[in-house]
Amino acid sequence: MYVFPSSISNVKIMSENTLNYALRRLGYGKNEIVYHGFRAMASTLLHEKISEHGIHSDAIERQLAHAERSGVKAAYNHAEYLKERRILMQWWSDYLDELKESTSGL
Repeated sequence: MYVFPSSISNVKIMSENTLNYALRRLGYGKNEIVYHGFRAMASTLLHEKISEHGIHSDAIERQLAHAERSGVKAAYNHAEYLKERRILMQWWSDYLDELKESTSGL
């Protein structure tokens, strides 16, 4: 089960093209934002927060569903980092709420 399932099959994720199309329909051009830009922004902001919460970088990579590049590490490390990922996602949710509140009066 996925948060953003495919419209064709609930056992697959929504495609990158679907998300980019939604951004175009909202009026954003390709030169302004693409779906992967949100992932890059999240990665950057979450990595900056590691020191505040003692979060291991691998937890962020796992949350973003990035594959391990090191063959040995990929073969042996199957950690899910669920506790850290919950902390990360709560921070992310709070961060988005703060952004929303700070712009609601504009």
